[in-house]
Amino acid sequence: MASSSPSRLRARKAVLPASAPADGTRRRILETALQLFASRGFHDASIRDLAKELELRPSALYAHFPSKEHVLAELVRLGHEAHHEGLRTALLGAGAKPVEQLRALVRAHTQLHATHPQLAVVVNDEIHALPPELAAPSLALREQSAALLMAVIERGRAQGVFSVPNAGVVAAAISAMGLRLPYWFEPTPALDVDSLADLHAELALRMLGAKAGK
Repeated sequence: MASSSPSRLRARKAVLPASAPADGTRRRILETALQLFASRGFHDASIRDLAKELELRPSALYAHFPSKEHVLAELVRLGHEAHHEGLRTALLGAGAKPVEQLRALVRAHTQLHATHPQLAVVVNDEIHALPPELAAPSLALREQSAALLMAVIERGRAQGVFSVPNAGVVAAAISAMGLRLPYWFEPTPALDVDSLADLHAELALRMLGAKAGK
């Protein structure tokens, strides 16, 4: 597993979530911007850089996005929507037991960050470059996703399944396992995405002091 670097992120093909535009110039702009923002950082990638990669005039980009910040806002929104929908879908299919719900949430969280590393980097590192009005929809989704995890933890505590003194600290630690993946994880035959997701789920359950057989 190699350590993350801008060159490693640049070498990997940028993957947009399924909810992104299917084709056309708007999709090309988003794919190229994702690659540039992930490898260089938002502030070090200019509209001219983006236009050059796309072989377009800078003015042509403004027909699709009013500013570079709007391109970033769209990527951040797509990432948060895909993450939230992935968590919701996993939770709906997990049954009623908090242990299985927690396992499903952590597996989905890990898989999404491992399979979309560029998007994860841009969403989590560059959202603070957005003005408040552009960041607000994504921040609301982030809060909703965090609430899903906290609700499962609190349900498990209420049922005596989880034993943890500070649910908020553990929830933050569980989230961080996924957030840091793009900076170190590279799938290998010995550790693929599904295996890592299973490992993260077990680590999360240990952090919560999950009772065996519950």
